[in-house]
Amino acid sequence: MARLKVTQKRSEIGTKPQHRETLRSLGLKRVNDIVVKEDRPEIRGMVNAVRHLVTVEEVE
Repeated sequence: MARLKVTQKRSEIGTKPQHRETLRSLGLKRVNDIVVKEDRPEIRGMVNAVRHLVTVEEVE
């Protein structure tokens, strides 16, 4: 199954509380943190909600 490499590129300072909670639930704590998650609809939805703060790559 494909996996997503999610990297936080922008700070959560000044963002909505929902966006901060989404970053935490993805496992991102600071700028340049990287997590690898399964490519599932739930994860895609969370990434889509904070797409202005993160970059995403597909990895095997």
